[in-house]
Amino acid sequence: MKSKIAKHRRCQTNKITVGGTDVGGDAPITVQTMTKTDGHDIDATVAQIHEVATVGCDFVRLAIIDEAAAKALVEIRHQVSTPLIADIHFDYKLALLSIESGVDGLRINPGNIGDRKNVEMVVKAAAERNIPIRIGVNGGSLEKDIEKKYGLGSAEALVESALRHVRILEDLDYYQIKISVKATDVHRTLDAYRLLSKKTDYPLHLGLTEAGTLMPGMIRSSVAMGILLNEGIGDTIRVSLTDTPVNEVKVGLELLRCLGLREAGASVISCPTCGRVQVNVMKIATEVENRLEEYYQKYPASAKPVVAVMGCMVNGPGEAKEADIAIAGGDGKFALYVRGEFKETVLQEYAVDALLKRVAEWEK
Repeated sequence: MKSKIAKHRRCQTNKITVGGTDVGGDAPITVQTMTKTDGHDIDATVAQIHEVATVGCDFVRLAIIDEAAAKALVEIRHQVSTPLIADIHFDYKLALLSIESGVDGLRINPGNIGDRKNVEMVVKAAAERNIPIRIGVNGGSLEKDIEKKYGLGSAEALVESALRHVRILEDLDYYQIKISVKATDVHRTLDAYRLLSKKTDYPLHLGLTEAGTLMPGMIRSSVAMGILLNEGIGDTIRVSLTDTPVNEVKVGLELLRCLGLREAGASVISCPTCGRVQVNVMKIATEVENRLEEYYQKYPASAKPVVAVMGCMVNGPGEAKEADIAIAGGDGKFALYVRGEFKETVLQEYAVDALLKRVAEWEK
């Protein structure tokens, strides 16, 4: 059973490059997250960036809250290879310092970093180093005149605010731009991005802001972004969760894989379990997913068979035949199948290693 990237209708956008990775045009849709460490703590921030890179993150954004955080980017940049994006609000000088520190992209709101002269300095510095800028608009940070015209956080308000800021950059002859218009609910998010997609050719960064904790946030984000991506809208995504950056990336990647927009990674099928189960399916399936993600990050060109973890010997063997490699649990042990054919029985504590061994040998 093989998984391929689907031939998918895509709204045509301009292509930009962020730290050597293309966004927009015919480039693959990328996945982002944001560090949640103290920006002054270089070791913790670097460790978190390495952690998300291991599970397939394409870009990492960092909140730059002061001069010390901007200067810390120099050492962070030296220690990681993942493209870094500086998130700037209110103080244009932090954008300039971040550029000097070696970031690959900026996220700004031109409307809140002062007068036009400040914006001009940021754009000039970004242009000199070919650093793209994302215009990021959220429902909670709209201009007063736009709020008065459209109402608080409406789709029309978000889009007008974004395009107003885009025009500031275009007036400065700067076009390395991507845009986001994030709301806190599914319907406004859909309306805003659909409207924006009709009005611009710049690449779009999808997201549902302040989506919530893991379960509700994952569902809300997946519904909103899944619909938009299936309509061909969106070039890069972030799942914004009150949770770890790793989980944000995992949800984003799985969303893209479900739609056939990303190469298969750790494709694991597992049963929901029931009273017949005599093995720890949840623990083993999770360990299989994590180890496969690590394996494919280390060996990206390896074959990617579909793997199944089944909990019992009643339906497990039959259902396992739909996978390339499968284990079906019994009393503290698992039967291992390859292409539907029984191969061996292994104790529960050795089941994951046995399965990973078969993955490493697949199609060799």
